[in-house]
Amino acid sequence: MQTLIIGSSGGIGAALLARGGVGLSRSRDGFDITSEVSVAHHLGALDGPFDRIIVATGALEIDGARPEKSLKSLDSAAMLAQFSLNAIGPALVLKHALRLMPRDRKTQFAVLSARVGSIGDNALGGWYGYRAAKAALNQLIHTSSIEVARSHPLAILSLIRPGTVATPLTLGHSAGHPTVAPEVAADNILRVLDGVTQTGRFWDWQGIEIPW
Repeated sequence: MQTLIIGSSGGIGAALLARGGVGLSRSRDGFDITSEVSVAHHLGALDGPFDRIIVATGALEIDGARPEKSLKSLDSAAMLAQFSLNAIGPALVLKHALRLMPRDRKTQFAVLSARVGSIGDNALGGWYGYRAAKAALNQLIHTSSIEVARSHPLAILSLIRPGTVATPLTLGHSAGHPTVAPEVAADNILRVLDGVTQTGRFWDWQGIEIPW
């Protein structure tokens, strides 16, 4: 199975890449998911086809902007940065990676999302920008799955919540929740993907569907 990992220098991405495949990252390759020029350039240089593409990018804090606890903390620039990195970027990857996905056999495109992006599961509030960006990501991938099914009928698009993973992203924000090592998260993600048969769904690390 040929696998492409986007964000392969991060905690989860590096653990996924260690299990085999081709990786692209900002720190090593100059791959900037917030720039369509960069996304098009790097993906355009690949031949494929890839049986599995996993987008393991994302950030909770960008340029020092911490998650908002109240409306008075909202900042338009910080929110735009959240959407650019956590929602628009993965959608651009799908746009330019579609030609790398085979049409005649099963292929998977998976993006790491977060439970806080679930509108139906939101009982705590706060974290406006990150929550909204992940909710937008969920909508973008779900909507894309409908279109992609027309050209790639065997393709499966998935959103995966990896759980609380011990990475720089969660440092200081786990609030006492148990964390798992990136290697454990990578195994969980691959196990879930191995069992997914329906496209356009949002799963947690146990393979349980999360409400939109």
